[in-house]
Parts: sequence; structure tokens; C-alpha cells
Amino acid sequence: MRDGYRGGAVLAEVVRSGFTESVHRGSVVVLDAGGAPVAVRGDGRGPVFPRSSNKPLQGVGMLRAGLRLEAESDLALVCASHWGEDVHVSRVEALLDAHGFAGADLRCPPDLPAGPVPREAALRAGEAPTRTRMNCSGKHTGMLLTCRAAGWSTDAYWDPAHPLQRMLRATAEELTGEPVAAVGVDGCGAPVFAFSLTGVAQAFLRLVHAAPGSFERQVADAMRAHPRMVAGTGALDTVIMTEVPRLLAKGGAEGFAAVAVPGAGAIALKIDDGNPRAIPAVLRAALGTLGVDWTAPPSPVLGGGETVGELSATW
Repeated sequence: MRDGYRGGAVLAEVVRSGFTESVHRGSVVVLDAGGAPVAVRGDGRGPVFPRSSNKPLQGVGMLRAGLRLEAESDLALVCASHWGEDVHVSRVEALLDAHGFAGADLRCPPDLPAGPVPREAALRAGEAPTRTRMNCSGKHTGMLLTCRAAGWSTDAYWDPAHPLQRMLRATAEELTGEPVAAVGVDGCGAPVFAFSLTGVAQAFLRLVHAAPGSFERQVADAMRAHPRMVAGTGALDTVIMTEVPRLLAKGGAEGFAAVAVPGAGAIALKIDDGNPRAIPAVLRAALGTLGVDWTAPPSPVLGGGETVGELSATW
């Protein structure tokens, strides 16, 4: 999306032994509880692919199309970029089996777990990549189940012209308040929609401020109640939703992140070089502008096994 997204502001820098070693450029938008801008650095209006940060919006679309799940944690899994831990894979497989599907019916490619601990365990055990281990298998399972509930064919359910994807697009456009600027193919094979950072922040704000029981609120509540299902042990989304009451978070590939706190506001950010290491520091600073206190995980720069510098937000 370089044709529309300009980026460019310095959001974080790495300082080693008193010298700036490198900088992370990108854009961040901070909205207050009413949706008004509190701070904008870089490009808040150009379109960019939010990648997996789109998933909560797609989850709302699936519910609107008829998806119903008995367990709230399964809705969190549908909106997840899970780390492929056993708790995630077992639920994906159970949902597929309960509705007459199998892992082979998923469009997402075979993969090993995304989380470092389960990935190492899989490698040590000689485990082959599977579709259910892939971090988007919850979303793809939700898509299959939604097609079944709506009476749609599951053939090519990932095609942008499929009724499912048209529903998800319309829902995302409504929640962001913007038309889709471009449609791409995400890493999992499903369509990914481009919006501005401002639009994504507005959408997350709508999720946390929605009326109790609404589809939007069901998604927000499920993710916040089951943060481990959204990512995994030690993952940023899981950690921040566990540590900050009522906060909704969903990161995306290539340095994208979005969060919202009811009554406080919402944030969407994109790191231009795609390196996620700058995200915690920038999120902490952005949350501070909304009066939300969060102690981000430390970001030390190591040399010879010792801390010789640090990464910090500068915007």
C-alpha cells in the first residue's frame, strides 16, 4: 500500500552506549473516547493493510451472517492469531469435527506453531506442518462454520466474490466508516482489506463501546475474557489484555497493532519496516496520552549477554 500510505515519522529509536543505533519509522493514531484525534504522527489517513488486526471486524461479520458458537472462548479463537499451542489446535479440531469438517478443508497453508515454545517442541518431535497449527486456522474454521450456518457453499470460501467475503467486507467498511481502499491476499490465503489507521482505530472504539449483547460487543468481550486464545503464552496481545482491564488488542503482521479501552480511546499504529519490536514501546507511550498506564515489557539491547542500550518511544 505504498501508493497511499506515506508513513515516515520516527516512533522509536534504539540507543546503544549513548549513540542512536537505529530508528523505527511509522505512523500512529490516537483517538479519545469520542473518536476525536488526540495525537497523530506520520500518516493517519493513507490506506494500509492491517493484516490480522482485521480479524475482530471479520468476526463481527461472521456473527451477522449466522455464526453461533457455544463457547465464548471459541469466538476469541475465530478472531485469533494463535500461537499453535495445544489448547488452540484441540479447539480448532473439535469445532471442525463437530460440523463435519477436517483440517484438509481449511484454506490456510500448513505450518508449524507460531509461538517459540510450541514451535521448538514441534521441531524436536519431528512434527510435520499442519493446517490446524497455522495461526489463522481459527479464523478459517469460523469462515467454514459461517458458510454452513448461512447455507452458502464452502467451495472457494476465500474468494473475494464469495458471499461470505462480501459480508465481511461490508461489515469492515461499516465499522471503520471507510470504503475498502484495496483488497489483497493475506498470508493465510484469505482476503485482507486496506483501511487507514484512523478507520481501524474508529472500528476498535466501536467494538468496545457497543451495546452489551450486540455482535460487536460479543467479539470484544470474548477476546478480552480469553486473551490466551487470541494469541498465546507470552504474546503481546495476550499479555496486554491480561494486564490492562477492559483493553481490547489485536496485532497484525508487518508491524501493525490496534487497541481500544472503553471510556478512554483507541490506537492504531504501523511500523514501516515491519519490525514488531517497536510496538510495545510505542503502545505504552500512546496509551499514556489517554491516561492508561501500562508497563510495557522491557526492550533491552544486549551486547555480550549484558544490557548495553535500550529501545524507547520518541514520538
